[in-house]
Amino acid sequence: MSVKTAANPGTRTERAPGPNPSMKRRKPSLGQRIWRERWSYTFIVPGALFFLVFAYVPMLGNVVAFQQYSPFRGIEGSPWVGFANFNAIWADPEVLTALRNTLIIAVLQLVLAFPAPIALALLLNSLISDRIKRMVQTVVYLPYFLSWVIVISVWQQVLGGGGLVAGLLDGFGVSGFDAMSNADTFKLLVVAQGIWKDCGWGTIIFFAAIAGIPNDRYEAAAIDGATPWQRTWHITLPALVPVATLLLILNIGSILTVGFEQLLLQQPMVGADAAQVIDTFVYFRGVLGGQWGIATAAGLLKGVIGTILVLSANRVAKRLGGEGIF
Repeated sequence: MSVKTAANPGTRTERAPGPNPSMKRRKPSLGQRIWRERWSYTFIVPGALFFLVFAYVPMLGNVVAFQQYSPFRGIEGSPWVGFANFNAIWADPEVLTALRNTLIIAVLQLVLAFPAPIALALLLNSLISDRIKRMVQTVVYLPYFLSWVIVISVWQQVLGGGGLVAGLLDGFGVSGFDAMSNADTFKLLVVAQGIWKDCGWGTIIFFAAIAGIPNDRYEAAAIDGATPWQRTWHITLPALVPVATLLLILNIGSILTVGFEQLLLQQPMVGADAAQVIDTFVYFRGVLGGQWGIATAAGLLKGVIGTILVLSANRVAKRLGGEGIF
């Protein structure tokens, strides 16, 4: 704002007094901001320490993949062999068997197990009685808290050679039923066990997303004459797409992790040709066989492939109009 004196219009203009630049408040430094928010960072410390100790520090052990590692010599004393361990992996026929089984089980899990929580969440949402809904939720959540040892034992008592189903079939003259030791259907059995154990817990995420949909959308659709199926197709399912995309990308990243304990417990019943996967290969070669370099190289390759798959799936999701995960 400029002001001229009334006595002499031709005199020099003077600026109205304003804030002095030297009086501006200085931006706090990084240390000051951390100290100001110190109580907020305190809540982050436990989680950060967990990932630092159990996730990031162990990654330094991947150097063993390039060594002929011996626990007695340590990392510093073990000789370097370059990519010899990786070459040994590609030349090992057992690796090809483990990779084939891993990919088959992973694809079956994506096709059959991934949509199961969505279907269960839609089913629970369609129940009118809240009492029945809570009862069903409790029943389907319980298997998640059971260990794989108990789960395999339960399935053995039902579908094993001396189980409930075999006893019923024997009564009808059909003998020899043993689904737990059938190598031909073992991969489908693994997927079915995973659905039975984890489906209820996975439903929590989708059921929470459904609960966040405003009721006025359903009311407006009902007034317009939409059937329950049309309301589900045009309102509920589109609301689940962002959550489903996020979980799908994460599942693709862990596609080579198909259940170590579950498969290790059942491998003696069906044989290594049907139940050997990358995780069990690493266990038998590294922990039991002492070939630490080869086992670490296999695990490192698995991690690299998983990272590439996550990045690729995230980019594809963004190109298709989704938000991705980063």
